[in-house]
Amino acid sequence: MAQFLGAAPVRQAPDGQKMDTPTDRSTIRVGNERAILAAAESVFAEQGFGGATIAEIAARAGVPKPNVHYYFPTKAKLYRAVIERVLTAWLDAASSFDTSDDPAEALTAYIEAKMDLAREMPLSSRIWASEIMRGAPFIQDFLDTTLTPWVRSREAVVRRWIDEGKLKPLEPKFLFYMIWATTQHYANAAHEIATLESGQPPDDATFERAKKQIVATILGGVVRHAETRS
Repeated sequence: MAQFLGAAPVRQAPDGQKMDTPTDRSTIRVGNERAILAAAESVFAEQGFGGATIAEIAARAGVPKPNVHYYFPTKAKLYRAVIERVLTAWLDAASSFDTSDDPAEALTAYIEAKMDLAREMPLSSRIWASEIMRGAPFIQDFLDTTLTPWVRSREAVVRRWIDEGKLKPLEPKFLFYMIWATTQHYANAAHEIATLESGQPPDDATFERAKKQIVATILGGVVRHAETRS
């Protein structure tokens, strides 16, 4: 009978008795969840929430269907886990706002991190975009209780930089909208970009040039250089 995810593999002790340890179970759990989330990400990106099935996700993860339900009892919970993963990564990308008081440094790190995530998590970005375009039926609570307070806290940092004369006067939320639209475009419109790049995704050198140009363009429009500060 197929072994459920979360159960550690059976090992034999020298005397022939079965052995099982918390470390074994924890390691296997992490690996199983990672495989299921990766499979779910690809299926949801291709087929949407309505078209995706747990059977297809299980097949791509290489596990029996009941094993998926062991970790994620419903398709909705699995879908939310996929979306929460990318949202958490996006929010963590702005940690530079907490570690640097130089807006040029903080914004550069944030923009570059968001660009890198567009390459690392393109499918999750597309799932997020699709969900938002449908009115966020499954994640409105994330927007209300997680994203909104996060934006408000980052807006406060940007306003402080403006008050200190480090940034030009601007609406902080519009700055964030612009950064999101630009960086996530490299995930959501990957096929379009590949088409314009002679049929291939941008290579490392091209992607780095894009990052530098995006950073330079945004910073050039918002940062006040020391010599111009009053």
